[in-house]
Amino acid sequence: MSSRHGTAAAGAAVAAGLVALLVLAPQAGADEGPGSGKGGKAVDPAPAGVKLTTTLPERISVDNSSNKTSLTATVKNEGTKESGNIRLWVVGFDGLSINSVEGCTQIEKGNLPEGSNSGFNCPIDNLAAGATKSYAVSATYDLKKQGKICLPVQSPDGKKTYWQQGPVPFGSSNPSPNAPATPLLLGTDNNPVTPGADQLPNTGPADELLPLGAAGAALLAAGAAGIWWSQRRRTR
Repeated sequence: MSSRHGTAAAGAAVAAGLVALLVLAPQAGADEGPGSGKGGKAVDPAPAGVKLTTTLPERISVDNSSNKTSLTATVKNEGTKESGNIRLWVVGFDGLSINSVEGCTQIEKGNLPEGSNSGFNCPIDNLAAGATKSYAVSATYDLKKQGKICLPVQSPDGKKTYWQQGPVPFGSSNPSPNAPATPLLLGTDNNPVTPGADQLPNTGPADELLPLGAAGAALLAAGAAGIWWSQRRRTR
């Protein structure tokens, strides 16, 4: 009898532990998935030995009552030499507005890229080979609209864009309007709520949404992305 009680107690403890893991695990990574460079493209050649890229989370979560969300924007030097002085811009389009970026300066509206609604400038003194630098981004997302974000990495004077991710969309995927938050996936176009609809519809294939034009191409219609920065270099 004592052996059976011991076995039962041990089984109960294991079961309780598994329940705790199941409850806690989803919460730990509920807001952001792994980083992704989806929608990114090299534009101007970087200095020899320097390779700059950016990543955004695979998924974010928008509070349905406040429309607030947060995410992490990361820049990385995948090369073999130090980057020297560079700058990262974090820019919002359409339904996605950037409210703040930790350690960065807000871009004046007159200097924002065409079609954007908000943005921040993040100067980086130097990024060692293999090093990364991450920024906490606070934003709002109007779920009645489509929303995009763009991360260009440039020379300090803005004359060269070494890398640009986006404008890439975050969009709804199997949303629950009555839930506290709506999950959004990177590279997925958001279909706005239609009058009388009781939920956000699912979205189409992400890979078909973001053709990136060559350097100097204008920003195309909603759902497409172009390299807008080169058009504005002369004014920086």
